[in-house]
Amino acid sequence: MTTSRTTLPEVTPGRRRRWRYVAGFLVLAVLLVVGGRLAWSWLNPLGEQTLDRSQPVLLQSIKDLSRFEAATGNFQVVVDLEKDANFLPDAVKGTRTLFVGAGGVDAYVDFSAMATNGVTVSEDRTEATVRLPRAQLEKPNLDNSRSYVFAQQRGLLDRVQDFLSGSPGDQRELYLLAEKKITEAAVASDLRARADTNTKAMLSGMLRSLGFTKVTVKFTDEP
Repeated sequence: MTTSRTTLPEVTPGRRRRWRYVAGFLVLAVLLVVGGRLAWSWLNPLGEQTLDRSQPVLLQSIKDLSRFEAATGNFQVVVDLEKDANFLPDAVKGTRTLFVGAGGVDAYVDFSAMATNGVTVSEDRTEATVRLPRAQLEKPNLDNSRSYVFAQQRGLLDRVQDFLSGSPGDQRELYLLAEKKITEAAVASDLRARADTNTKAMLSGMLRSLGFTKVTVKFTDEP
């Protein structure tokens, strides 16, 4: 009976050295890649650094307020502003912007506008009558964190103009238009009526806590 044997190829010393060189080269390459990446992350040559060189805040004036903030309304409007050229297609010249404007409007009663006889008290100090001006609306205060451009389409010439402009994507017109629409909505709402009611309730409660048993709060346009 004959037994077959498999003879393995003999590894020569020269081949061993070549494999060692290859393995050493691979290890060195991995170390260089890892080290380079760590150095790049640490140095960050393309990173940006923010420096705040703003000047100190200058207090220009102080104004005393004699008003009661009686109510606040929160509003949101979607401004759809489109600008078209007279003789060019929208793909060449024209913009359409959808802007979400969100903010609040305060309603207040100005106590400094009260007449000198705006508060009358009975001789026994049990009755008090107050006459107030009607509530007014403050200018809308847009919340920058909730106001943003939702979508925008621009023609080719507009893109080039924005690229060359020193202030591309100026949004002042959008903010002004949003403020105007929110103001109109606040005027049409019951915000001022709510402020009138809250002011009456506040003054009535305050005067009763001072000992007045009968309190009458009216507005100057009421009989």
